[in-house]
This record gives sequence, C-alpha cells and structure tokens, in this order.
Amino acid sequence: MLLVYLGMIHLLNAPFVKAFLWMFGFFVLVYTGIESIKNAGVISESELRGSGNTLTNSFVSGFLMSLFNPLSILFWLGIYGSILANVANTYPVQQLLIYSGAIILGVLLWDVTMAAASSIFRSFLKAGILKAISWLSGLSLIGFGFYFGVQALQLLFFH
Repeated sequence: MLLVYLGMIHLLNAPFVKAFLWMFGFFVLVYTGIESIKNAGVISESELRGSGNTLTNSFVSGFLMSLFNPLSILFWLGIYGSILANVANTYPVQQLLIYSGAIILGVLLWDVTMAAASSIFRSFLKAGILKAISWLSGLSLIGFGFYFGVQALQLLFFH
C-alpha cells in the first residue's frame, strides 16, 4: 500500500494504467478464485491437525511469506492501486491516509480473528466444511474479479 501511495499515485491517474490495474486485479482475483475451487478437496487430515510448529515460528513464517510473496505484492498493487486510482482525484490526501490506515487495521483485525477462530474451532472444521468454505471463497473472488474486469472494459471502451 505504501508503494502504491507514495510512488505510484501520479502514475495511477493515466487511463491506460488504471485500465491495466483493473485488468490485473481481474486476472489475480479470478485466478485465485479458480485455484481455491480447484484445490478445495485437497485438504488432508494431517493439515487439519497442524504440524506442531510453535506460535512464534508460525507467525514469523506466515508474515514473511505474505510480505515477500509476489502474488501478494501484485494483489495489493492491482486491487488497492486500482481503487486508489479511482478515488485519488476525489478525496484529499489526509482522507486517503485515513482510509489506508483503516484498510490496514481492518486487514490486521480480520487476520487475527481468522487465526484465532481457526485455532479455536480446528476440531470442528471437517474436510467437508473446509471444502464448502473454499468453494464459497473462490466464487466470491471470481465475482469480484468480474467486477474489476467490467470496470476495465468500461474504462477502455466506454470512457
């Protein structure tokens, strides 16, 4: 988010860049949704039980994987970048900073809540429930991906 906000905000105002970001967001979301659906039944019982890692090791490993994951970086450039490009001309810089801070806080709260819930309810999450969650998540991602695709097409052909 910081890279998008500090270094690319002026570049994001170009219509071609906006369309590229909308299309990139479309591809990332649709690809991730399809992969979620495709791999929905691949969860094994050993993955449900956990691998015995300590809490600190799991946190550091997950944090570093997320921080340096190219798909994660491109996801934020595509998703947040396209949204920021859409509203950068409408709102003052202070308001964009507040919105960005709220997004970061929301993501942190969501991740902590999901980690706690998955830890607490691990014994209740059977393979069938996880498969259904993966399907619903995948369909949601695909739906949002098509929204981004429509935005790109409107910008390219109807703007």
